[in-house]
Amino acid sequence: MKIITIVGARPQFIKAAAVSRLLRDKAQEILVHTGQHYDYNMSEIFFQEMGIPSPDYNLGISGGSHAQMTGKMIIAIEEVLLKENPDMLLLYGDTNSTLAAALASVKLHIPVCHVEAGNRTKCMTNPEEINRICTDHVSELLLACTQSAMEFLNNEGLAKRSQLVGDPMYDAFVYYGARLTTADKNNISDFKNSPVTAPAEYYYLTCHREENTATDQPLTEILREMNSLNAPTIYPVHPRNKERAARICKVNSFNNIILTQPVGYLTSISLVLNAKKIVTDSGGLQREAFFANKQCVTVLDFVVWPETMVNNCNQLAKPLAEDILQTLTAAAVFNEQYRPFGDGHAGDKIVQAILSFGGKQA
Repeated sequence: MKIITIVGARPQFIKAAAVSRLLRDKAQEILVHTGQHYDYNMSEIFFQEMGIPSPDYNLGISGGSHAQMTGKMIIAIEEVLLKENPDMLLLYGDTNSTLAAALASVKLHIPVCHVEAGNRTKCMTNPEEINRICTDHVSELLLACTQSAMEFLNNEGLAKRSQLVGDPMYDAFVYYGARLTTADKNNISDFKNSPVTAPAEYYYLTCHREENTATDQPLTEILREMNSLNAPTIYPVHPRNKERAARICKVNSFNNIILTQPVGYLTSISLVLNAKKIVTDSGGLQREAFFANKQCVTVLDFVVWPETMVNNCNQLAKPLAEDILQTLTAAAVFNEQYRPFGDGHAGDKIVQAILSFGGKQA
């Protein structure tokens, strides 16, 4: 089989790393990078440190509105599909890259396999919710990470196309977490690219969503609470938030916050594994915190991964200092026997599902 895999953002690079090294032993894979995440620390470093094959196509599409980005991607991806004529398109997650590729492919009658299918937040104002729903309903092979995702797919009449395979992000966490080196742990730099040494104790913050960073008020509240904690906070800042975060910290004398450049995957999971606790608005990082048995507070107003929302392991908080503090100080209990994201072999199951589908098509 010839498979085209579409990636464009950090979480997709991680999932592709877990699957591509297995897929390429069984099929021909063409890797297409849309360019949605283009910064070195958010894109190229993942390919280098995780051993992801270099993209066969790099479309270089980033910026603009959701419609502008998606439209440009549909046109560019269609050109690749027409040239390569693959047997299947492999997609991950819920980004604009995912939706654009699904639409381009289905209009050319090329079957789509969607990994991480069935996730639902029931928040229709969330752009990713629209992307994942539309992608699921045009895909022919739906591969779910969790049982709750399977239930959503069943409720939407998609059960016959769906399989439960587990989470390739858990595969990656297990695989790369066992291979961390001292260099991975120390690969942190400030905005001037000077090395940063992580303190013996620290909290780990990631905050990039528009609702938390588009204006000063929510980000100030989040940073105010992190600054008040009993250990410093390491905050790798998304490039578009760099000026705002630096200004807020300076104006408010938030000296207990360590602002850094974005970090690669290996450094990020090292930070997760060694942090006291984690505050994030990332769907991926809240899972990684759960994998590492680290208490997490998610600054969102909707649940992304219900499997993590048990025993205070992960809790929602508003972008208000007092709400973050209340959730962050609640006692959490992790159950080692509770592993709702699979057994660390989702990649093998994904490859087998793709090959089986190809066999049926033939």
